[in-house]
Amino acid sequence: MREQDSGDRLLLLAVTDGDVVGSGIADRSDTTGAGFVAPRVRPEHRRRGMGSALLRVLAEHCSDLGLSKVVAGVDDDGSLAFAERYGFVEVDREVEQVRVVGDEPAPGTLPAGVDVIEASERPDLWAASFETFGQEVLADFALYTPLQISAEQWRTSWYGDPMFLALSDDEVIGCAGLNRDADRPERAENALTAVRRSWRGHGIASHLKRRTLHWAAHHGVQEIYTWTQVGNAPMRRLNEHLGYVTTRNSITVSRTLPLTA
Repeated sequence: MREQDSGDRLLLLAVTDGDVVGSGIADRSDTTGAGFVAPRVRPEHRRRGMGSALLRVLAEHCSDLGLSKVVAGVDDDGSLAFAERYGFVEVDREVEQVRVVGDEPAPGTLPAGVDVIEASERPDLWAASFETFGQEVLADFALYTPLQISAEQWRTSWYGDPMFLALSDDEVIGCAGLNRDADRPERAENALTAVRRSWRGHGIASHLKRRTLHWAAHHGVQEIYTWTQVGNAPMRRLNEHLGYVTTRNSITVSRTLPLTA
């Protein structure tokens, strides 16, 4: 949590009788013109007004940042009902897919003229790819509103470890990677998987994802999970082809600021 701390991020703790019973995060969202809030209360301490108190402070912080709306993620009926009580409405859904890592073979061949390297071998390439590759693939996200990602965010926050880059004529045309969970290093989330429009349909995304599975099998990762927008059916189909199974949905809700309810 602290690794991506910034001057715009607010971190809260709710404490009762010396015990931490809840927490909250507010920050600028990747969604254009919006803030992000995440009030959380331990189940046994809910329905006592703590979630409401956290939400009000978090929303006020986003208003103070000059933002006109706020988004949040909910994944159960109780959280959705709480959000709706404060005027939030559903704007998007994501699907979680999970893959158990087994004995993963090395990926097959690539199209002629395409090579794959680990980004750590040429760290300059990832930062340099923002204008030629990053902006194009980010624009294709199946979202309800455009992403607003800076070159610095691309360089630091969208980079996997490992991150595999597909290159043609020394330019990035595709990527896929992993990010281990800090508290469960045997589990990892897929980093951005994307291919330039002109190179789609050549098996590059499948090759890159198989490469991440092969890497995971040799580095102690036992399970990989990924979140995909409901509108991104091609990526979900690819994941299913590679053995991922759907486990749950997450709902994105939004409302305008200031918070008046």
